[in-house]
Amino acid sequence: MIELPRARHASPRALLLLGVVPLTAFLAWGVAHAVRLAASWTGHQDDGLALAWLVSFLLLWWVPVSWLERPRKSTRADRQTLDALSVTVQVPVYNEDPHVLRACLHSVLRQSRPVQRIHVVDDGSVDDTGAPLTYAYVRAEFFALTRAAGMPQLTWTRTPNRGKRRAQMTVLADDDADIFVTLDSDSVLDAEAVAEGLKPFADPGVASVAGQVLVLNHDTNSLTRMINLLYLPFTRGLRSAQSVLGRVTINSGTLAFYRAGIVRDAAGTYENETFRGRPMQMNDDSMLTFYGLLAGDTVHQPSSLVFTLAPERPRHYLRQQLRWMRGTTVRHLWWLRYMPVGGIVFWTTVSEYVHMLLGLAIPVIVLADEDLRGHIGVLLASGLLIATLMSYLMALRLFTVRRSDMTTRQTLLLFALAPLAALWRALILRPLYFYAMATCHRIDRWGTRTTVEVAL
Repeated sequence: MIELPRARHASPRALLLLGVVPLTAFLAWGVAHAVRLAASWTGHQDDGLALAWLVSFLLLWWVPVSWLERPRKSTRADRQTLDALSVTVQVPVYNEDPHVLRACLHSVLRQSRPVQRIHVVDDGSVDDTGAPLTYAYVRAEFFALTRAAGMPQLTWTRTPNRGKRRAQMTVLADDDADIFVTLDSDSVLDAEAVAEGLKPFADPGVASVAGQVLVLNHDTNSLTRMINLLYLPFTRGLRSAQSVLGRVTINSGTLAFYRAGIVRDAAGTYENETFRGRPMQMNDDSMLTFYGLLAGDTVHQPSSLVFTLAPERPRHYLRQQLRWMRGTTVRHLWWLRYMPVGGIVFWTTVSEYVHMLLGLAIPVIVLADEDLRGHIGVLLASGLLIATLMSYLMALRLFTVRRSDMTTRQTLLLFALAPLAALWRALILRPLYFYAMATCHRIDRWGTRTTVEVAL
């Protein structure tokens, strides 16, 4: 019997108590910025950066809004509708550690809400010598388990290496399920993940649902601890805020739910996406979410929890980040081109680039202005203080999930180290993002998984 981790999302009362701190802090900060700008405009205070600081503050709208997110609930009538849905889980596999894959598949079988079908597609995995990696014992064990009465139907297909999208569409294009679940092979579901992830579909306007991603190997080394913190602004910050508005832009491929018709209708287009004449081999998750955005609401269900393995070596991590950043840059262009100009997705994309430009422009303005240059020490101290406070406000998200594999001491230690993640983001990830933007056309190579890179 494989021991699998469990997790539970915080209660509404706990969320309310935690959210009071960031909401109050942002209200006070916003009032201070407004007063500072008013004083500058009326001549009572000479502050050439007052407007820039206020705009920078407003562009962080998602931080307080994220605390308004609550897991979707279902009524008794909803449950009858949800129980009638046919659910297919698709697991694409490429150069995965067999023990990780085994844990992943076992977690699907242990769901409190059973699924009807599991499709495993091995995309031509190979071992360190280049010989086929067939996962023979994992496959044999899993077929034996699913032969029992009431177990989901299992298919296991091996294809030539053609990329994750083709691995998915090999089985999904003709599957007649109501809901498709995409699950990465290096991830393990909490026992309630499927049951919770289906609840938003009680609303017929919901097209896709993102699960909440937790780092499985969170305490392996300093890098995985850092990644645990670095995930927070997106997985439990921006995505949560977007969910309040029903416009989540990127479901993590780690765990996502889609109305199956949306994916089936994309067959033939999804796996053949190109950018500047090159096949798009990355950001499959954001493309599926894009189809969801065109069809209806896209939301995040924070109580649908999944554990995933994070890179344990800096080189692997940076290659992964570069791949994600390049793909996201391309997707930004898609949103600006195809999303309604008056819509939330279009303007949040614009705001992201405005924030980026302000981050470059403000230091230039300070250095160019003689008066501001004389206050550079105060400005640096203020910026450092704000960055530190912001990192702690974001790290409060650590306490919104209780995990069986993380002690209170580990959680508190991570919280204490939050400013280091902000420093890493500023010094390492931000320059890498600019490089990714300049080289976003290099999207025809996966960049990782040439061999098994993370083991359980």
